[in-house]
Amino acid sequence: MNKNDQQFMAQKIRTQYMEKQSTELDALRALDAKVKRPATVFGYIFGSVSAIVMGAGMSLVMTDIGATLGLASTLVPGIAVGVVGMGMALLTYPIYRAILNRRKKKFAPQILRLSEKIMNK
Repeated sequence: MNKNDQQFMAQKIRTQYMEKQSTELDALRALDAKVKRPATVFGYIFGSVSAIVMGAGMSLVMTDIGATLGLASTLVPGIAVGVVGMGMALLTYPIYRAILNRRKKKFAPQILRLSEKIMNK
């Protein structure tokens, strides 16, 4: 290793131990994440649950799970459960957008003030 490589490695290791100084841009990123995270978490969880419900309805129709559960005819209940899951899946995005828009309105003044401060430096 030559001297420049050694200095680069030493600097790289040193930065791991230095105290990070929070900047206004870091605060803006954190605020942006605070706005988006609840809507994203909702979308993933509700979308996954709706896919499971829809899959349960499909399984009820296509397999003999209904007989194991004691149902004589599984076609109608399976279709009903599948349609409920499909409806939930279709509602995921509009609800996600509503949550996101509500949080954007709530945090817009703070984000605009902080971003204006950063851009005018």
